[in-house]
Amino acid sequence: MDEHDRTVLLDTLKFHGHKCWASVAGVRVGLAALRALDVKRSGGTQLYGIVETGEEHGGMCFGDGVQYTTGCTFGKGNIRKQPYGKLAFTLIDKNTNRAVRVTYKGTLQKQIAASAFMQKRAAGLMPDEIPEEEQLELVDLVWNAPEADVLAVGDVFEYRGAWYPEVLGFVPCASCGELTALAYLRVVGDKHMCIPCSGYDR
Repeated sequence: MDEHDRTVLLDTLKFHGHKCWASVAGVRVGLAALRALDVKRSGGTQLYGIVETGEEHGGMCFGDGVQYTTGCTFGKGNIRKQPYGKLAFTLIDKNTNRAVRVTYKGTLQKQIAASAFMQKRAAGLMPDEIPEEEQLELVDLVWNAPEADVLAVGDVFEYRGAWYPEVLGFVPCASCGELTALAYLRVVGDKHMCIPCSGYDR
């Protein structure tokens, strides 16, 4: 990996808030997916991602790694969760529907589990409360491992899915007055209301 990749890693860790193995795994998976499709990071919504982490389990930091690296972010709406509890990510080029799924292997998990960082996490410490040198031990372990040892890069395939145009614009809800995206307004009588004011569930 080159200096650009290292910069992406450091920027990701700064964004993420602490240094951990799972966010590094996400960076490596994201970089591998970009290379497999021969595309650059998405500044708009040219790319779409599917991340397979779940909720309330260790390693969810993986999601920040793939988001920052690929530009597929929840803020831009070009990523979604498929909650399987896996460290896996599918990247799709919306212009061509070419896609690739990349997974992080468990090769290093015994070393990770035995590390000072994970022992302290298991004892209840927050990751940013653990000494930085112990955080960096796992960063270096995952970052420096040969790609074939830690990643499984699938074959490029055609993603069979439809892309819908983005609906632009906000207007105030007729009831509470709060700005609401046009696609989320509901019609009640002759008024356009937000979902909570309308009484609809969705």
